[in-house]
Amino acid sequence: MDYLLSSLLKPLRQWLDSIEIHNPELALFLYRIIPAQCPFEREVKLFGRTLLRIPPLCKLNPFYEQVVGLRFRALCYLVDECGRVL
Repeated sequence: MDYLLSSLLKPLRQWLDSIEIHNPELALFLYRIIPAQCPFEREVKLFGRTLLRIPPLCKLNPFYEQVVGLRFRALCYLVDECGRVL
């Protein structure tokens, strides 16, 4: 089952990895919408004591590494090609 799922998702992963950034507006858009860290990790606290910790679930996303890589490429484009300091 894992092999079948992996083989079905491989073309989309490769496509995400192959996206090149050549547009400052697109780079800034991707940089802003893709979070730098997993937005799902939470700690539920009451009176300063942690009652419950919800672990980050991003690693369960089959495209997590590709999306983070896309954000990194957008950031590099903005800094290296556009001279933006974010």
